Amino acid sequence: MNCAFCGNRLIMEDKVMRNDLCPHCSRDLRCCRQCKFYDIHAYNGCKEVMAERVVDKERANFCEYFVLRGSSHGKGSKEQDARKALEALFRK
Repeated sequence: MNCAFCGNRLIMEDKVMRNDLCPHCSRDLRCCRQCKFYDIHAYNGCKEVMAERVVDKERANFCEYFVLRGSSHGKGSKEQDARKALEALFRK
């Protein structure tokens, strides 16, 4: 994925923590602008309807629904993990 602020490529191997910064521009990584649910046209700027309102979209926050844009984490990854677990369970 690329940083929403500076556009430089980011390679994240671990979960993004609240205090993580972009190594290029030193801006917060765990903020709405870096999230895959961020959408300026959606209500409160977020496509996740259960998320609490965050006023400053460019600062780090504690949103429980945060998923880094372009990451393999999130719903797609959970579905793949569940499918693999089922296949492993019923493998002959």
